[in-house]
Amino acid sequence: MSSNESISLPVPRVKKAYEQVAEQLRDLMHRGVISSGDRLPSETALAKQFGISRSTVREALRRLSAEDLIVTRKGAQGGSFVTLPSVDNISGFVSANINLLTASDDVSLEEFLEARELLEVPAARLAAARSSGAQIGEVEDSIPADPGDLNTEQLFVHNRGFHSAVIEASCNTLLVIAAQPIMSVLQTNLAHSTLSREFHETINQQHRDIAKAIAAGDGDQAAELMRQHLHFLKPFYETAWLHSTTRSTSK
Repeated sequence: MSSNESISLPVPRVKKAYEQVAEQLRDLMHRGVISSGDRLPSETALAKQFGISRSTVREALRRLSAEDLIVTRKGAQGGSFVTLPSVDNISGFVSANINLLTASDDVSLEEFLEARELLEVPAARLAAARSSGAQIGEVEDSIPADPGDLNTEQLFVHNRGFHSAVIEASCNTLLVIAAQPIMSVLQTNLAHSTLSREFHETINQQHRDIAKAIAAGDGDQAAELMRQHLHFLKPFYETAWLHSTTRSTSK
């Protein structure tokens, strides 16, 4: 390099004051120093502790509120309270962003189905080993007695309910968080598809077989039946997904 040429330096962006405050408070929450339900010090107290203005503190609290890490209440008993995100909050946030990726064609149906198999097959195995009687009951109750009595929307609700119940029965919170957004996006894209009575009867029977293996505590059988079930669904998903994409692009 000649003496006249300049080099590009990897200079990190300097965070704004409110971002630094939000980051420090977030770190205290993650480390358990501040717990869910705890009331944060007042804006005045925080400003004094951090050596910054109240307006900077207020902006940091707005950032944490937008992330669902705190909730602000008014009144004599009010203030900013820590409210760590729940499984549903996290899943909802991830689902919204995955939907945006789907709309931009950055995520394909093949990727969704692949991820679903990676999640649901081991979930079925874990459910057989860990599920309680109540959880097995929820899996079984999600299977309608006669799918012919239900319309398409009701059938999709039952189908989603079955798979959600199996994942819940795995007793693994991270699996639940990871699976909910994927299933939500799939159901949104497939909810208007029309499938035959024979198809839904076959699905019902496959669900019953999986539920039976879980109830019997047979993890290998439950996992294999879930794998076969998802492979059976694949061509129907592909057809319905294509029709859904065609409808959305023709609007």
